[in-house]
Amino acid sequence: MSRIGLKVIQVPDKVTVTKKGDNITVKGPKGELTRYFDPKIKFEQSDNEIHFSRSSENDKALHGTERANLASMIEGVTNGYTKKLTLIGVGYRAQVQGNKLVLNVGYSHPVEMTAPEGVTVKANSATEVEVAGISKQTVGQFAAEIRDVRPPEPYKGKGIRYENEYVRRKEGKTGK
Repeated sequence: MSRIGLKVIQVPDKVTVTKKGDNITVKGPKGELTRYFDPKIKFEQSDNEIHFSRSSENDKALHGTERANLASMIEGVTNGYTKKLTLIGVGYRAQVQGNKLVLNVGYSHPVEMTAPEGVTVKANSATEVEVAGISKQTVGQFAAEIRDVRPPEPYKGKGIRYENEYVRRKEGKTGK
């Protein structure tokens, strides 16, 4: 039985949730998000509470997933999401030029990345980057793409990592 799917979602006062066909739109103070929801999962809204139910026992995973997706949408239009990344390495630095992020991370050329629509990028310092937006999926995806430019390596720990990410270090070679 899906326990997450059975949880009730509380809708804040400033947020409106509307269903049109198989799409659910969430409007809030930070913006608007629309997402397709599977018709196998029933959506019931009363006052400021939303309940999800499924048509058959085969849809347990989908039940919990759809409920979590809507809860993330409501959280996004209310508070938003941020991911912070840290650049570790000699000479590694990041700059923001408009909606482009320019990374100098040890390659022979700087790496330019354009932020997707609805995502803002800030360079708090030369070695700290903050990705923010209302969609949890696009913020996480763009942060993962930034990290993939130079993932942290296990010997010296150099690379781009999430703010509180732990990188397990290896000992390396020992000479005799």
